[in-house]
Amino acid sequence: MIEYFDQPTNNNVNNQLCSSKRDLDVVMSDKAGSNIFFWLLQFQVSTAALLCPLLSSQLKESMIGSYRVVLPQQKNRNIRSIALSLACLFSSPTASIAFQARPFLVKSNFSSHHIQKNQMSSSTSTEEGNSAAKAIIANPPAARREEDRYVLAGLLPDSHPLKSKLIRQSETSQNPLLDPPKKISDPYGWMRNEDRKDEEVLNYLKQENAFTESSTAHLAGLRSKLYDEMISSIQETDHTTPANKGGKYWYYSRTNEGDSYNMYCRAPYDGDDLNIDWNGSKETSILPGEEVYLNVNELAKDQSYCSVSSAAVSKSQNLLAYAADFSGNEIYSLYVKNLETGEIVDHDDTIECYGAVVWGSNDNTVFYIKMDEAQRPYQVYRRTLDKSKEDELLFQQDDDLFWTGIGRSSDDKYLFIETSSSETSEIYYLDLEKADSALKCVAKRRKKVLYEVDHWHGHWVITSNVDETPNMRLMVCKVGENESNWKDVSMADNQNDIKLFDGGHERSLDGVESFDKHLVASGRFEGIPRVWVLEMDTDEGAFKVKKSTQLKFEESAYDVGVSVNYNYDSNKLVLYYLSLTTPLQSMEVSMNDPNNAGGRRVLKAKNVPGYDKADYDCQRITVTSRDGKTEIPVSMVYRRDTMEQHASSGNTLPVHLVGYGSYGACSEADFSPTRMPLLNRGMVYIMAHVRGGSEMGRQWYEEPNGAKYLCKENTFNDFVDIANWLIEDKKMTTPEQLSIEGRSAGGLLIGASINQSPETFAVAILGVPFVDVAATMTDSSIPLTCGEW
Repeated sequence: MIEYFDQPTNNNVNNQLCSSKRDLDVVMSDKAGSNIFFWLLQFQVSTAALLCPLLSSQLKESMIGSYRVVLPQQKNRNIRSIALSLACLFSSPTASIAFQARPFLVKSNFSSHHIQKNQMSSSTSTEEGNSAAKAIIANPPAARREEDRYVLAGLLPDSHPLKSKLIRQSETSQNPLLDPPKKISDPYGWMRNEDRKDEEVLNYLKQENAFTESSTAHLAGLRSKLYDEMISSIQETDHTTPANKGGKYWYYSRTNEGDSYNMYCRAPYDGDDLNIDWNGSKETSILPGEEVYLNVNELAKDQSYCSVSSAAVSKSQNLLAYAADFSGNEIYSLYVKNLETGEIVDHDDTIECYGAVVWGSNDNTVFYIKMDEAQRPYQVYRRTLDKSKEDELLFQQDDDLFWTGIGRSSDDKYLFIETSSSETSEIYYLDLEKADSALKCVAKRRKKVLYEVDHWHGHWVITSNVDETPNMRLMVCKVGENESNWKDVSMADNQNDIKLFDGGHERSLDGVESFDKHLVASGRFEGIPRVWVLEMDTDEGAFKVKKSTQLKFEESAYDVGVSVNYNYDSNKLVLYYLSLTTPLQSMEVSMNDPNNAGGRRVLKAKNVPGYDKADYDCQRITVTSRDGKTEIPVSMVYRRDTMEQHASSGNTLPVHLVGYGSYGACSEADFSPTRMPLLNRGMVYIMAHVRGGSEMGRQWYEEPNGAKYLCKENTFNDFVDIANWLIEDKKMTTPEQLSIEGRSAGGLLIGASINQSPETFAVAILGVPFVDVAATMTDSSIPLTCGEW
């Protein structure tokens, strides 16, 4: 709650400010202490590209002692934004700030700085406000700058000592480099330290952590309370949905309260009727005959770090291949375990690999990937466990722009090796059923042509944007035919052939999974994830779609997709489903009649302790961007009583707005139990599906109207437009009540937004933000950089 005092400057205001029984004291006992005001405000001013002459001149004075800060009324949002950030550091998030007609600093006779506090909403407890502890505010550390440090963007001169090592562009690029190169300032580049042992860097980080701890010590009680609430909504002792593999075992994983890692489990298969009779304890088996075939907690013993990737069971289900990283550098080691004896039957300490492991057609062959110095996966090896021959290099990708991955077709007949950049892909295949088969290419790479394949009864089922379609098309050809034989998949309707996915703007296609009698397509329509079941004509040698069905659900916004389906010959499909108000479910549908409600079965629903769906609601709306024509999807979730109170009283609400908008990645309207403490305090949680993702199809990401390359600014504009709509049109919130958040590339979004419109936001959270773009993107020695080109 924000309170305004419009009286002229006088002691009455001072008395009102100090009258609260829940005042928070922040001791300001010396010059260093008083300088914190200057640093905090000046930090906000420089970041937001604002300048307030009055504040700047007064704050530059070295005034030793304690101060009462009174700031201007609502007409001056810029300074109020600064004030709220100050309050967030000096008080709890329930702070109430008094604003006066003009800004000034008053030399105080008191020994402390007072900021009146109030409740953010009626549901915030007095106990939370009283939990704030007294704290000494320390000076923030000042990082050393090397003003003459720079990186070069463009063609490196022959005299450059790293010319032979630093790649400047992809091998396939036809664009000239800048010549002469351009200097990009890099004053903090000295902080980069790969071995994490540089004392200056470590000391600086320790100082940053100490300052953060000191500045937020008064929030310790609230942090602890929020953490406890978040943990209480998570059922730590739980399991995933068991999945039948080959009619032999049910496979699933378990987590136990108090354990840091999961356990991979299986139990004998006893028919399709999955009936789980479990009392919820970690001592009890989920299914009869349960065995733990890989306990990651045991692997992690005596290790400072542990990560397991690609735990894959062999065809006989007697062996397990997995990759483990015990260092945290994402470089894995390969292990093969005998599940009958528990013995590790294959491991070579000298093999450092990527996290992907794929079995061949028998128990003697595995495929794995090695990485180059920049940790780019680029080599595919075949390994025989009986040591009958040396590991064989099957494939190597030397173009630094391309990453390499491996997988198998849905029917397990082929190994696929996919090498791709963000705009171009190329796939090779190996027949696993023929010992002497050679690696072949499905279609050679073509500039800006992406494609993926699966196998169905002698045909390649292809998704591709060939011919520059805005979205992926669904196409088909026979195995062995080249790209000139690719044809759009169509279905007869009233004697007319209708292309099911033509790559147009209306529907986007993300992928296809093959089954013996069906194809299952995943994509998007109207900004929502969708699943289509295609019933196939199984006449020998034919590829014909008899029927296409889009799955329907009751909620207006949700996230749905294909889950674990091991069995190619199954007529049942397992999906995952969740929404902003529906916790994760595993749902089984009949592919013969997928929209028959009677044929659907929820195999498992995520239990969220203390959650009652009836107390919450969500909306899916669109906001018009500043161009007057683009409709930006927005998803919001809240407590019903919060929105009812807002509707009846007109009082504004605290809002937390999040976004990402990069790489074509979608932000889905999903469920998160850790949002509950925010919603229960009267906050509205809003997801901005800004351009840069693919929520509205790939055109939402690509040029000319998406947010890639020269139109990237659309991401930032969309986010700010949504914020302004919430404030000015919807009148749901105010700048003082609006917090925003983004992580990684989403941190870039938040940084750009607060620079574009600093007066709009009170609090900004930038998680591991990618904001030093120019210097980073010109240094190809940094892992993951080249793939961005």
